[in-house]
Amino acid sequence: MDETVVRVSASEFKARCLAIFSDLAGRRLDRVIVTRRGRPVAEIRPPQTEIADPWGAHRGSVTVPPGVDLTAPRLDEALDAEAGILHR
Repeated sequence: MDETVVRVSASEFKARCLAIFSDLAGRRLDRVIVTRRGRPVAEIRPPQTEIADPWGAHRGSVTVPPGVDLTAPRLDEALDAEAGILHR
């Protein structure tokens, strides 16, 4: 699917901004690039219609090797509190 991209100057955007917003909301445009003196200064896209649920987004991306206990302490040195040291 080809993306519909429009380049407009800042002054043209100022004059047509409500019409451009309507085109973005109606999905007639995918992206608008606003330029000043021919150089891009802003890019406008319509908002995502569906927000992905963050819960479980990375499920299955991390595996724990067999024999590794994630609840076991992993320190190789004694804690300062065990030695009676409160501050360092």
